[in-house]
Amino acid sequence: MKKILLFIVVISFVSCKTQSNIVTSKKEAKAKGIYIYDYSVNRDTKVVKVAKGKKSNNSVAKTEIQPEEEKSLYRNNNKANSLAFEIVDYARDNLGVKYRTGGTTRKGMDCSGLVFSTFGNYDISLPRTSIDMSRHGEKIKRDEAQPGDLIFFKTNGRTVINHVGIVTQIREDGEIEFIHSSTRRGVIISSTADNYYSKTYAQVNRVLSN
Repeated sequence: MKKILLFIVVISFVSCKTQSNIVTSKKEAKAKGIYIYDYSVNRDTKVVKVAKGKKSNNSVAKTEIQPEEEKSLYRNNNKANSLAFEIVDYARDNLGVKYRTGGTTRKGMDCSGLVFSTFGNYDISLPRTSIDMSRHGEKIKRDEAQPGDLIFFKTNGRTVINHVGIVTQIREDGEIEFIHSSTRRGVIISSTADNYYSKTYAQVNRVLSN
């Protein structure tokens, strides 16, 4: 009886942990502080920096809005270039969009459709399918991942890559957070800490130059 109860407790703990790593909407993402590298967060309020003895140069300050206590959870994120941050922010604007096979718009999109349309918005041409995307750019080590990189998986028992997402952040413990379009929930943010994605992880590719 004790073993059964212990098993139930363990299962419950794992389930809760997995669910806590999934973000399904922009509202939830903001509540969890995920919009921390959003350079466009002040897109409606220009911040003017004025040097002593000089007139304003109308430059826009790039600020991080993540709470100070949260910054220590992440690593390497500051190494990604500003274009990578913009791409991640643009992708996050699609949070909550439903899944649609072959879709590339906010009416619905599949995993490669999200990646294809996001990078295409910045005139970066990528192949249309996840397997072809996995052959594009430079394959890098998992611990070298940065925001803006592509992360690939072999899901549903497949032996070849069939799923792709965009890396959004990397935690100190090596956990990779990524945005993707799942068949059940549409565009969400998930994590390699989730058991499913930990087991089906395939590789990370860099398609942006630093």
